[in-house]
Amino acid sequence: MHVLILGCGYTGERVARRFLDRGATVTTTNSKTERFEVARGALVLHSVPPEGSRGLVEKLGDAPARVVYLSTTGVYGAARFVDESTAVAPETEQRRLRLDEERRVAAGPWSSLILRPAAIYGPGRGVQESLKRGACRVDENFVSRIHVDDLAAHVEAGLLSAVSGAYPVADEDPCTSREIAEFCAKLLDLPLPSHEQAKAYSTSRRVDGSAIRRALGITLRYPSYRVGIPSSISSATISTSSSPAVK
Repeated sequence: MHVLILGCGYTGERVARRFLDRGATVTTTNSKTERFEVARGALVLHSVPPEGSRGLVEKLGDAPARVVYLSTTGVYGAARFVDESTAVAPETEQRRLRLDEERRVAAGPWSSLILRPAAIYGPGRGVQESLKRGACRVDENFVSRIHVDDLAAHVEAGLLSAVSGAYPVADEDPCTSREIAEFCAKLLDLPLPSHEQAKAYSTSRRVDGSAIRRALGITLRYPSYRVGIPSSISSATISTSSSPAVK
């Protein structure tokens, strides 16, 4: 089994480890790699942002057997409640480019699956980190999220399945930005940012990712930020303390 990961970053690295543990051959590129080889019958994860993905799908030719594309719930625009039946309505050029790439992947000569993750968090990334900078979002708008390890599990299962279509991906516990900020502040013993420091957003969105979990047979390891945030803090602390000192 050969797996090609285009744009092997925060999520892609975890997907790579999962397939290496399966004994697969894994080839990775970063988001700026323009030349790569695709083995016939390869499983491909495409997670390159729109600004670096021009012509990327065309370069795959007809070699892949399966392509999973990581998009974003941003393609749903101002929708306040999102599930697998919600129509796309991108409001910015960046989101329209995302949708264009989705359509290129779906039109390719391979089987494909589009995953649209909510906010991705985990060790070193998320509200627990932005709070330390005094720049986290604190308002009454709802946000959905997915732990990076759970997203990697979706990608792995998606590449190994025949499920097709486009689905939102999120955990089971959307909450207001204030709720998760207060939770993190208590864990870290930090104050909430002042009104002037806090980021204000207009989007409020609750995402139901249960359909793709059912289709892929996924059970979330981190169904709520109340489990995922403490684990992320612990993992980041262990990673930092075990890193060799730089002399």
